[in-house]
Amino acid sequence: MLMHVPGLKVVAPSNAYDAKGLLATAIRDNNPVIFVEHRLLYFTEAYVPEENYAVPFGVARIVRKGDALTIVGVSNMLVECLRAAELLAEVGIEAEVIDPVSLVPLDIETITRSAARTGKLLVVDNAWTNCGASAEIIAGVVERTDRPVMARRMGYAPVTCPTTPVLEDDYYPNPVTIATAVHTMVRPDQPVWEPDPEHAKLAYQAQFRGPF
Repeated sequence: MLMHVPGLKVVAPSNAYDAKGLLATAIRDNNPVIFVEHRLLYFTEAYVPEENYAVPFGVARIVRKGDALTIVGVSNMLVECLRAAELLAEVGIEAEVIDPVSLVPLDIETITRSAARTGKLLVVDNAWTNCGASAEIIAGVVERTDRPVMARRMGYAPVTCPTTPVLEDDYYPNPVTIATAVHTMVRPDQPVWEPDPEHAKLAYQAQFRGPF
């Protein structure tokens, strides 16, 4: 909804390093900036220098290299996508994972170059998919490349967000559902595959410590 308003800049950091750097950039910007923080990221760790620094708007970051498929993870979903990429690597699928860092302005060029190279794009968002950031990213990629790109988005089903852990497990994208979706896109001729749930829990033990 906020991306839709002309004149607003929207940032969605996935780690503490970017949170500090983006806030410094926001303070120095003469435009209104919407700063979106995900509550589940408060428990993660990242290297944050004591000295002043700034993270620019409109510059996406490739946090994991790969050639099988491009995954874009928004905010906390970047962490889930990185965990899914670990599980996929175990079955020979190397996914490229991108953190958009800011949503407005959006570095659609970096995402487009990656998707055009891999030929497949999955956008995982922290919101409902209808008219969301995932739809805008996919549309931007399609408009900018002449190469065929298979694209899919993941986010919330069109119902009210649940408040119980059991329902949340089925509602929010997680490493298992993300990895399963990627496997289906990369290997459509093979039977449906999903990581062992118990093994997938090990991915949660790996803390994402930021861009370093």
